[in-house]
Amino acid sequence: MFSKILIANRGEIACRVIRTCRRLGIATVAVYSSADADAQHVRLADEAWPIGGPQPSESYLRGDAILEVARKTGAQAIHPGYGFLSENADFAEAVESAGLVFIGPQASSMRRMGSKAGAKELMDAAGVPVVPGYTGEDQSPATLAREAARIGFPLMIKAAHGGGGKGMRIVHRLEDFPGQLESCQREARGAFGRDRVLLERYVQSPRHIEIQIFGDRHGQVIHLNERECSAQRRYQKVLEESPSPFLTPALRQAMGEAAVLAGKAIDYVNAGTVEFIVSPEGEFYFMEINTRLQVEHPVTEMTTGLDLVEWQLRIAAGEALPLAQDQVPQRGHAIEVRLYAEDPEAGFLPGSGRLETLRLPEPSPQVRIDSGVIEGDVVTIFYDPMIAKLIVHDADRPRALARLRQALAHCHVEGPKSNIAFLERLARHPAVVEASIDTSYLDRYLDQFMPQDAAGDAALLAAAASVTLLEQERHAQQAAARSADPHSPWAIADGWRLGHAGGRRLAFLHRGEEVVLDAHGAQGRYRIRNGEALHEIEGARLTGDGVSLRIDGQGRRLLAARAGDRLTLHDGERRLSLQIVPAYRRGEGDEHGGENRVAAPMPGRVVLVRARPGDAVTAGQELLVMEAMKMELALKAPRDGVVAEVRAAEGDFVEADAVLAVLE
Repeated sequence: MFSKILIANRGEIACRVIRTCRRLGIATVAVYSSADADAQHVRLADEAWPIGGPQPSESYLRGDAILEVARKTGAQAIHPGYGFLSENADFAEAVESAGLVFIGPQASSMRRMGSKAGAKELMDAAGVPVVPGYTGEDQSPATLAREAARIGFPLMIKAAHGGGGKGMRIVHRLEDFPGQLESCQREARGAFGRDRVLLERYVQSPRHIEIQIFGDRHGQVIHLNERECSAQRRYQKVLEESPSPFLTPALRQAMGEAAVLAGKAIDYVNAGTVEFIVSPEGEFYFMEINTRLQVEHPVTEMTTGLDLVEWQLRIAAGEALPLAQDQVPQRGHAIEVRLYAEDPEAGFLPGSGRLETLRLPEPSPQVRIDSGVIEGDVVTIFYDPMIAKLIVHDADRPRALARLRQALAHCHVEGPKSNIAFLERLARHPAVVEASIDTSYLDRYLDQFMPQDAAGDAALLAAAASVTLLEQERHAQQAAARSADPHSPWAIADGWRLGHAGGRRLAFLHRGEEVVLDAHGAQGRYRIRNGEALHEIEGARLTGDGVSLRIDGQGRRLLAARAGDRLTLHDGERRLSLQIVPAYRRGEGDEHGGENRVAAPMPGRVVLVRARPGDAVTAGQELLVMEAMKMELALKAPRDGVVAEVRAAEGDFVEADAVLAVLE
């Protein structure tokens, strides 16, 4: 076994690898960009070295800089994590040439899987089922259009060297094909440096099921069961689980055998994932092999009890696979979701900024948290905006879903916006509960998963007022205890005034709208009026994580989180987030206008400018395209009009809110 390894990655996966290495007594070396100098993986590693600027091309994609650190520190092996250089055959080869061990598959296996086109041809020859399509070298638009017509619609355009949901387009009509092809190739060039594409038949209402495989240097390949990843948005996985509720025992066995066959066809060593698309009738087709550890590997770990990073290390060190195929365990059900700094209601726009508050459920045998940040850390614009992975496990799927909902209710983020409320809706949606969701369901019915607005629940607002009143009273009592006369009625926040029996006014902001409540009472007994609604509160008490009270005689226990002037309540199904403001701030608002301007929603790079001064445009017409947080953003005209100015050129880096175009 190795005594020291270098981790050529950052964030959550780097922290994950460090945990296993620490348990095994292996020293770790971290590398970091200038944006990550204070990151958690830097703090957790035994030593950490800078390798360049904040852009991945300046740091985490610099194989030469990473190898230089490995040489200086005496590291014996390099773990690439996922993303960045993890599937780069040239880097894997350079590691081996430097006399180090690459903790992953051989470069030759990567190259055979690096092209989706070549991979499909290879799998077809090996007897693994593949989707009909076109994988040829001729990439002329005319040839691709002709092949598209032959395959039929709908069809999928895929970047041949892509991954992670990038460079993929579904086309339903031949007339839409040229524009979608251009968009796919442009994204592929930006993300992978190559714009070759392949075409394949689009399977309607498919399931996405992947098989975890492992191979050793002694010729053995086995699988560690499946994961279902059918809950996806724009080809990005949103919820992963094991075992799949869709598979029959016979289909599970057939897919496992096909995955092992795929691994043996390329002499696979170390961790990999064979991904399949499955029709509603149970026909399955090879999609690709991810030649690395997957983001969702904890789902497999929770259902098998195995440490896949430890397996990676042992196999890289030359050991044989620890188990035979018939010894692989399968216990209970596990589900993983990813908490992101993003705004679902703004098209899942990635966010950035300091995590002013980050509260996650307490880890336990049933709840696992994998994260690369803690409260106070910054989610930067340069990398994936993932905050944490939440993984739950229980005896069966219904109980695992219940535990997921419970765990999500205990998640709270202040700073950048997050997708927590979206994940809560997902975990309760019938398509997930009934296991009927397919890979395009979220895109078809996304509005069904948007967070519910709990501000209309007058009882929940009354509970929020009760929490605020209890906190005010507690702070006043603490201040009174420190004063010269702690028993003075003037020092107690019970609302008492001469001739006025405990009346107070509370004001909250909810999504920019002010909510004003009138409250009477003290010490857990209140009358809360919200317009025409009147609620009697009795027995209100703050608990360790919320409030217990009776609202109009009905007992309730609610989770509550306070961060500065932000208050969030959770009733077990919905969350209500409010900003507490002085009651005298009535009717204030911001008038941003903006009907003549097109501004950058966040920092990023302009990749395409479609408009010129003098152009007549219509509302919703695409004027510019930005790239930010690893995704493309289309900036559109806010109304019909004529372009007066274009203030950005292709390749420009722009700040958030920078005006990029102006209409007359």
